Formats: sequence, structure tokens, C-alpha cells
Amino acid sequence: MENIVYDYGDKIYLNITNQCPCACDFCIRKNESGLGEQGSLWLDHTPSFDEIKEAIDKFDFGSKKEVVFCGFGEPTCALENLLKTAEYIKKTHPDVKIRLNTNGLSDLINNTDDSAKRMKGLIDKVSVSLNASDAEKYCAVCHPKFGKKSFDAMIKFTKEAEKYIPEVKMSVVDSIGKDEVEKCRELCGDNGIKLRVREYIK
Repeated sequence: MENIVYDYGDKIYLNITNQCPCACDFCIRKNESGLGEQGSLWLDHTPSFDEIKEAIDKFDFGSKKEVVFCGFGEPTCALENLLKTAEYIKKTHPDVKIRLNTNGLSDLINNTDDSAKRMKGLIDKVSVSLNASDAEKYCAVCHPKFGKKSFDAMIKFTKEAEKYIPEVKMSVVDSIGKDEVEKCRELCGDNGIKLRVREYIK
């Protein structure tokens, strides 16, 4: 499966699932089948760990120093494979940093309360998609299948992640508007979380 591993810019990306509990208004997969020149990121099935491992072994890492779990799905929908894959990369490419781009709903997805703790020593960076300043607005933009409790679960996951992962940030897309971006900035500040504002890619 050639679309499990792809490079974009100066990083390597891992596309390990197309499943996602959200249907965000700004999601790139609503309008595109891929990103850059790597081809389609739609998977014909959710790959096994052995398939992911094989794809990694065949891929030339070159001089790239960061791997990102980010594709056409929420990586923590395949949490066990994510953790196994991160552990494998730590062994085979020890100088490469590992980042997770996530919606922060792993605990709800996996019916647990220790997702972040299990990432300790495996994930170096986490970027959590915030994208709204309160539960009502979050549901209106991201349409999570878990409803309004998703927002608090996302904040909880992010704060837990800060206990176990060296670098943690939340992010918003600038398409939500300046006022909402500032409210998100205040929310992150109140919770001691760093915020990154991302440019919306049409």
C-alpha cells in the first residue's frame, strides 16, 4: 500500500487509517484525494501493523528528521498500530522525532482514559486540533459523533499529554475568523497550552 507513507515538504507522514469521528467543515479530504504530489491518501482498508512496517522499511527516510502521524483519518482510531509503529521507528530511526496530529478524542474513540500516558517515550510532539473556543461552536464546525462532551475530552487529553510528551500544542485554522482565533488563544492561555494558528488550505 503505497499511500501509507508519504513525504510532504521536509517531513515524512504516516497515513494509517481513514477513520475519523469528526466531519470538520474545513477538512481537506472533502475536496481533495491527496496532498501535494504523493497521490491519493484514501486507503482500501485499514492497514495492519505488518503492512505499516513493510511500508516504512521500503521508504527512503533520507535526511528527514521528523515523522508525522497525519493522513486522511484520525491516527488514534488505530491507536494500537500507532503505538507499535512509533516504537518501531524509535528502534529503526532513533534520530527521527515523532509527531502526532490529532483531534484529541482518543480517550472517547478507544473508551479509555490513558491514551496520552501510553504515548510516553514514543511520541515527541503532539498537535491537537482545537478549532473552536467552546463546545457548541466546536460541534458546529467539527461535527463530532460524540457530541458536546468531545470538547472537554479534547482539553483533558491535551492537558494529560503535557505530563508525558515533551512538546504539546493546540491548533486552529484561520478560517474560523479573527475573533474566534483570539477566543481560542485566551482558552489555551487559561489552560497553559501553546496555540498555533494554521492557514486554511483550500
